[in-house]
Amino acid sequence: MADLDLGWIRNQFPALAQEIHGQPAMFLDGPGGTQVPGTVIEAMGDYLIHANANAHGAFATSVQTDALITSARQAVADFLGCEGNEVVFGPNMTTLAFSMSRAIARELQAGDEIIVTKLDHYANVSPWQVLEERGVVVHAMDIQVEDCTLNLTDLERLLNERTRVVAVGYASNAVGTINDVARVVQLAHQVDAMVFVDAVHYAPHGVMDMRSLDCDFLTCSAYKFFGPHIGILYGKREHLAQLRPYKVQPAPDEVPYRWETGTQNYEGMAGLIETIQYLAEIGRQVSPGVSSRRAALIAGMNAIRTYEQELSQRLIPGLLEIPGIRVYGITDRDRFDWRTPTVGIQIDGYTPREAAEALGDRGIFTWNGNFYALGLTETLGIESRGGLLRIGCVHYNTVEEIDRLLNELDALANRVKTTASLTH
Repeated sequence: MADLDLGWIRNQFPALAQEIHGQPAMFLDGPGGTQVPGTVIEAMGDYLIHANANAHGAFATSVQTDALITSARQAVADFLGCEGNEVVFGPNMTTLAFSMSRAIARELQAGDEIIVTKLDHYANVSPWQVLEERGVVVHAMDIQVEDCTLNLTDLERLLNERTRVVAVGYASNAVGTINDVARVVQLAHQVDAMVFVDAVHYAPHGVMDMRSLDCDFLTCSAYKFFGPHIGILYGKREHLAQLRPYKVQPAPDEVPYRWETGTQNYEGMAGLIETIQYLAEIGRQVSPGVSSRRAALIAGMNAIRTYEQELSQRLIPGLLEIPGIRVYGITDRDRFDWRTPTVGIQIDGYTPREAAEALGDRGIFTWNGNFYALGLTETLGIESRGGLLRIGCVHYNTVEEIDRLLNELDALANRVKTTASLTH
């Protein structure tokens, strides 16, 4: 397999050409939202100019919109490894999760149980916790604090014949941990519980295959994997057909349309198709013999995964060498298969906000806070200290950018050390 063509890749993203205070902007904010290729921007504009209409009309632009919806579903099906009629669109992952949790709640009784985790974004926690109003019991799976991984022994303890749903993240948006979702699915299905997977953070980092994973639902948002603001829900067809959605009465009752009540983001779908085409093109570059878009996507995402592990190999050991920096999550090189290049840290002498501001002044974009992973920051005992400084790499980032970041962090840490010495 050929290496990624970083020159070609970075040229696809107009935003990467920006400068801040005379320095190249460094986008290490990917977990909060990635940049988008120029082809995505063009596709959205082209739709708004040439085909902007609501669906199911008897005129040309509406017919084009209908065709666009079908094409977008098939593109996502290729991306996720499922069927087009198992793809549902919505505003974002969070809205889709609330919609599905309400529908599932119609089938639940007081005393039924749901399991969430202390690691995940609350978009896959709160939609289930609110069902406690109906008498549903919600448990939170523990984590291993030392490496921020799920405690699957605790999951086995919690699972029982009353468990109806296990809600789990594919990967942590705060510290990068990739969860053993296949094992979670296997354990949950042993007690006939459904599994609802939040793949928002994992989607830009690796291959997903719904057939082999066998989860019941999976959600992601395109703006986290180089696309526009549009949410995606995969659901096994039998669930989408049997569960009862909340929808307006005249809306279609066929799968998957019954889950898409209200007008959708059609220009977002146009951009989403090009996003997936972009990822497939990476696959065609690294593996020219691929015979389908699905095969190209697998090749491309595998190449991205390999490259991002190289970034992790540079970033995490470099962070560990800087005095005064604590890295949360998996730091063992031999276990980098179980993390994305998203790293949560704290720096002595700085709140996460202060560190993010100092880096931002130097053109380096990072995030600070709890990133809606409130259970994690509370469990780690750092919520009251501002949470984490989050460094989030994706495949358009470079080793040179990692080195520049490490130099700036080292300078920040040394500045605190120097100030303390002078004060003493």
